[in-house]
Amino acid sequence: MSDKKTALVISAHAADFVWRAGGAIALHQSLGYEVTVACLSYGERGESAKLWKQEDMTLERVKKARKEEAQNAANALGVTDIRFLDLGDYPLRLDRDAQDQMVDIIREVQPIWMMSHSKWDPYNTDHMNTTRFALECRMIAQAWGHNPGEKVLGAPQMYLFEPHQTEQMEWKPNVFLDITSVWDKKRAAIECMQGQEHLWNFYTNVAENRGNHFRRNSGGMAGGRKAEYAEGFEMIFPQTVDELT
Repeated sequence: MSDKKTALVISAHAADFVWRAGGAIALHQSLGYEVTVACLSYGERGESAKLWKQEDMTLERVKKARKEEAQNAANALGVTDIRFLDLGDYPLRLDRDAQDQMVDIIREVQPIWMMSHSKWDPYNTDHMNTTRFALECRMIAQAWGHNPGEKVLGAPQMYLFEPHQTEQMEWKPNVFLDITSVWDKKRAAIECMQGQEHLWNFYTNVAENRGNHFRRNSGGMAGGRKAEYAEGFEMIFPQTVDELT
Protein backbone atom coordinates (compact mmCIF):
# COMPACT_ATOMS: atom_id res chain seq x y z
CA MET A 1 0.00 0.00 0.00
CA SER A 2 1.40 3.40 -1.00
CA ASP A 3 2.10 5.92 1.75
CA LYS A 4 2.35 8.75 -0.77
CA LYS A 5 0.67 11.96 0.40
CA THR A 6 -1.25 13.75 -2.31
CA ALA A 7 -3.44 16.83 -2.68
CA LEU A 8 -5.51 18.37 -5.46
CA VAL A 9 -6.09 22.06 -6.19
CA ILE A 10 -8.86 22.82 -8.69
CA SER A 11 -8.38 26.27 -10.20
CA ALA A 12 -10.97 27.89 -12.46
CA HIS A 13 -8.36 29.90 -14.36
CA ALA A 14 -4.64 29.54 -14.84
CA ALA A 15 -3.66 32.19 -12.26
CA ASP A 16 -6.13 31.47 -9.45
CA PHE A 17 -4.05 28.79 -7.74
CA VAL A 18 -1.10 31.17 -7.55
CA TRP A 19 -2.78 34.12 -5.82
CA ARG A 20 -4.93 32.11 -3.44
CA ALA A 21 -3.15 28.84 -2.69
CA GLY A 22 0.46 29.23 -3.81
CA GLY A 23 1.71 29.14 -0.24
CA ALA A 24 -0.25 26.01 0.68
CA ILE A 25 0.98 24.31 -2.47
CA ALA A 26 4.65 25.19 -1.94
CA LEU A 27 4.51 24.31 1.76
CA HIS A 28 3.00 20.89 1.19
CA GLN A 29 5.39 20.14 -1.65
CA SER A 30 8.21 20.86 0.82
CA LEU A 31 6.56 18.50 3.33
CA GLY A 32 6.68 15.62 0.86
CA TYR A 33 3.23 15.89 -0.69
CA GLU A 34 2.61 15.55 -4.40
CA VAL A 35 0.24 18.41 -5.13
CA THR A 36 -1.64 18.22 -8.42
CA VAL A 37 -3.00 21.47 -9.85
CA ALA A 38 -5.90 21.23 -12.30
CA CYS A 39 -6.55 24.44 -14.24
CA LEU A 40 -9.97 24.27 -15.85
CA SER A 41 -9.16 27.11 -18.25
CA TYR A 42 -6.35 29.48 -19.14
CA GLY A 43 -8.44 32.51 -18.24
CA GLU A 44 -7.91 33.55 -21.81
CA ARG A 45 -11.04 35.62 -22.34
CA GLY A 46 -11.86 37.19 -19.01
CA GLU A 47 -8.59 37.47 -17.10
CA SER A 48 -6.10 38.44 -19.80
CA ALA A 49 -6.92 42.09 -20.50
CA LYS A 50 -3.24 43.12 -20.64
CA LEU A 51 -2.62 40.63 -23.43
CA TRP A 52 -5.73 41.56 -25.40
CA LYS A 53 -4.64 45.20 -25.44
CA GLN A 54 -1.69 44.24 -27.65
CA GLU A 55 -2.11 44.62 -31.40
CA ASP A 56 -3.11 41.61 -33.51
CA MET A 57 -3.60 39.40 -30.46
CA THR A 58 -5.33 36.05 -31.04
CA LEU A 59 -7.06 33.58 -28.75
CA GLU A 60 -4.41 30.92 -29.30
CA ARG A 61 -1.59 33.35 -28.52
CA VAL A 62 -3.31 34.39 -25.30
CA LYS A 63 -3.78 30.74 -24.29
CA LYS A 64 -0.12 30.01 -25.03
CA ALA A 65 1.06 32.96 -22.94
CA ARG A 66 -1.21 32.10 -20.03
CA LYS A 67 -0.16 28.45 -20.10
CA GLU A 68 3.51 29.44 -20.00
CA GLU A 69 2.89 31.78 -17.06
CA ALA A 70 1.02 29.08 -15.11
CA GLN A 71 3.66 26.46 -15.87
CA ASN A 72 6.43 28.79 -14.72
CA ALA A 73 4.47 29.57 -11.55
CA ALA A 74 3.96 25.86 -10.88
CA ASN A 75 7.70 25.30 -11.30
CA ALA A 76 8.40 28.09 -8.80
CA LEU A 77 6.11 26.37 -6.28
CA GLY A 78 7.75 22.98 -6.80
CA VAL A 79 4.74 21.46 -8.58
CA THR A 80 5.52 18.70 -11.08
CA ASP A 81 1.92 17.81 -11.98
CA ILE A 82 -0.18 20.61 -13.46
CA ARG A 83 -3.08 19.75 -15.77
CA PHE A 84 -4.73 22.11 -18.24
CA LEU A 85 -8.26 21.04 -19.17
CA ASP A 86 -8.87 23.96 -21.59
CA LEU A 87 -12.60 24.24 -20.88
CA GLY A 88 -12.88 27.87 -21.92
CA ASP A 89 -13.82 30.71 -19.59
CA TYR A 90 -16.43 33.43 -19.21
CA PRO A 91 -18.15 31.05 -18.92
CA LEU A 92 -16.49 27.75 -18.14
CA ARG A 93 -17.95 24.77 -20.03
CA LEU A 94 -18.56 22.37 -17.16
CA ASP A 95 -20.42 19.66 -19.05
CA ARG A 96 -20.54 15.89 -18.60
CA ASP A 97 -17.27 15.38 -20.48
CA ALA A 98 -15.54 17.85 -18.17
CA GLN A 99 -17.04 16.08 -15.19
CA ASP A 100 -15.76 12.72 -16.38
CA GLN A 101 -12.27 14.17 -16.85
CA MET A 102 -12.21 15.61 -13.35
CA VAL A 103 -13.55 12.47 -11.68
CA ASP A 104 -10.81 10.50 -13.42
CA ILE A 105 -8.20 12.94 -12.09
CA ILE A 106 -9.58 12.78 -8.55
CA ARG A 107 -9.53 8.99 -8.54
CA GLU A 108 -6.05 8.91 -10.02
CA VAL A 109 -4.63 11.39 -7.50
CA GLN A 110 -6.55 10.08 -4.44
CA PRO A 111 -6.01 13.38 -2.61
CA ILE A 112 -5.76 13.65 1.16
CA TRP A 113 -7.25 17.12 0.76
CA MET A 114 -8.76 19.16 -2.04
CA MET A 115 -8.98 22.89 -2.57
CA SER A 116 -11.03 25.25 -4.71
CA HIS A 117 -12.87 28.60 -4.76
CA SER A 118 -15.46 30.22 -2.49
CA LYS A 119 -19.05 28.99 -2.71
CA TRP A 120 -20.34 32.40 -3.86
CA ASP A 121 -18.83 34.93 -6.24
CA PRO A 122 -21.23 37.31 -8.03
CA TYR A 123 -18.31 39.06 -9.73
CA ASN A 124 -16.96 35.93 -11.38
CA THR A 125 -19.40 33.03 -11.63
CA ASP A 126 -16.66 30.83 -13.10
CA HIS A 127 -15.21 30.71 -9.59
CA MET A 128 -18.30 29.59 -7.69
CA ASN A 129 -19.33 27.23 -10.49
CA THR A 130 -15.91 25.60 -10.20
CA THR A 131 -16.49 24.83 -6.53
CA ARG A 132 -19.93 23.36 -7.19
CA PHE A 133 -18.32 21.32 -9.97
CA ALA A 134 -15.48 20.19 -7.68
CA LEU A 135 -17.92 19.08 -4.97
CA GLU A 136 -20.04 17.16 -7.47
CA CYS A 137 -16.96 15.43 -8.87
CA ARG A 138 -15.77 14.58 -5.35
CA MET A 139 -19.17 12.98 -4.69
CA ILE A 140 -19.09 10.97 -7.93
CA ALA A 141 -15.52 9.82 -7.22
CA GLN A 142 -16.80 8.35 -3.93
CA ALA A 143 -19.55 6.34 -5.65
CA TRP A 144 -18.88 2.60 -5.88
CA GLY A 145 -21.23 2.37 -8.84
CA HIS A 146 -19.26 4.86 -10.94
CA ASN A 147 -16.90 2.85 -13.14
CA PRO A 148 -16.99 -0.24 -10.86
CA GLY A 149 -13.62 -1.79 -10.23
CA GLU A 150 -11.74 1.49 -9.87
CA LYS A 151 -10.43 2.63 -6.50
CA VAL A 152 -13.07 4.91 -5.00
CA LEU A 153 -12.26 8.15 -3.22
CA GLY A 154 -12.24 8.39 0.56
CA ALA A 155 -13.36 11.62 2.27
CA PRO A 156 -10.81 14.37 1.61
CA GLN A 157 -11.42 17.72 3.23
CA MET A 158 -12.37 20.48 0.81
CA TYR A 159 -10.70 23.79 1.60
CA LEU A 160 -12.04 26.95 -0.03
CA PHE A 161 -9.34 29.51 -0.67
CA GLU A 162 -9.73 33.25 -0.32
CA PRO A 163 -11.73 35.15 -2.97
CA HIS A 164 -10.82 38.60 -4.21
CA GLN A 165 -13.39 40.55 -2.16
CA THR A 166 -14.12 38.47 0.91
CA GLU A 167 -16.84 40.72 2.28
CA GLN A 168 -18.89 40.19 -0.90
CA MET A 169 -18.37 36.43 -1.16
CA GLU A 170 -19.82 35.07 2.09
CA TRP A 171 -16.44 33.42 2.73
CA LYS A 172 -15.45 32.90 6.34
CA PRO A 173 -11.98 31.50 7.05
CA ASN A 174 -11.69 28.93 9.82
CA VAL A 175 -8.13 27.82 9.04
CA PHE A 176 -5.01 29.97 8.83
CA LEU A 177 -1.85 28.40 7.38
CA ASP A 178 1.59 29.85 8.09
CA ILE A 179 3.38 30.16 4.73
CA THR A 180 6.31 32.29 5.92
CA SER A 181 8.85 29.56 5.19
CA VAL A 182 7.78 29.38 1.54
CA TRP A 183 6.82 33.00 0.94
CA ASP A 184 9.76 33.54 -1.41
CA LYS A 185 8.42 30.72 -3.61
CA LYS A 186 4.91 32.16 -3.64
CA ARG A 187 6.15 35.63 -4.48
CA ALA A 188 8.27 34.18 -7.30
CA ALA A 189 5.18 32.38 -8.61
CA ILE A 190 3.13 35.58 -8.35
CA GLU A 191 5.70 37.40 -10.46
CA CYS A 192 5.35 34.75 -13.17
CA MET A 193 1.84 36.05 -13.85
CA GLN A 194 2.93 38.89 -16.11
CA GLY A 195 -0.56 39.35 -17.52
CA GLN A 196 -1.94 40.41 -14.13
CA GLU A 197 0.86 42.48 -12.62
CA HIS A 198 -1.70 44.75 -10.94
CA LEU A 199 -2.45 41.92 -8.49
CA TRP A 200 1.10 41.25 -7.31
CA ASN A 201 1.12 43.67 -4.38
CA PHE A 202 -2.57 43.13 -3.64
CA TYR A 203 -1.99 39.45 -2.81
CA THR A 204 1.21 40.26 -0.95
CA ASN A 205 -0.87 42.49 1.30
CA VAL A 206 -3.46 39.73 1.73
CA ALA A 207 -0.73 37.32 2.89
CA GLU A 208 0.61 39.91 5.36
CA ASN A 209 -2.87 40.52 6.77
CA ARG A 210 -3.50 36.80 7.16
CA GLY A 211 -0.15 36.52 8.94
CA ASN A 212 -1.50 38.98 11.48
CA HIS A 213 -4.67 36.89 11.84
CA PHE A 214 -2.55 33.76 12.33
CA ARG A 215 -0.64 35.45 15.17
CA ARG A 216 -3.82 36.69 16.81
CA ASN A 217 -5.60 33.34 16.66
CA SER A 218 -2.57 31.39 17.87
CA GLY A 219 -2.35 33.35 21.09
CA GLY A 220 -1.86 36.99 20.24
CA MET A 221 0.11 39.06 22.73
CA ALA A 222 -0.13 36.19 25.24
CA GLY A 223 2.24 33.98 23.27
CA GLY A 224 0.97 33.82 19.71
CA ARG A 225 3.24 32.16 17.20
CA LYS A 226 5.06 34.47 14.85
CA ALA A 227 3.95 34.32 11.22
CA GLU A 228 4.81 37.00 8.71
CA TYR A 229 2.69 35.55 5.90
CA ALA A 230 -0.31 33.22 5.94
CA GLU A 231 -3.22 32.03 3.83
CA GLY A 232 -6.81 31.61 5.00
CA PHE A 233 -9.18 28.80 4.10
CA GLU A 234 -12.75 27.77 4.81
CA MET A 235 -13.36 24.09 5.49
CA ILE A 236 -16.50 22.50 4.03
CA PHE A 237 -16.65 19.27 6.02
CA PRO A 238 -16.38 18.59 9.78
CA GLN A 239 -13.09 17.54 11.26
CA THR A 240 -12.84 14.21 13.07
CA VAL A 241 -10.66 14.45 16.18
CA ASP A 242 -9.70 12.47 19.26
CA GLU A 243 -8.91 15.48 21.39
CA LEU A 244 -9.94 19.13 21.38
CA THR A 245 -7.15 21.68 21.33
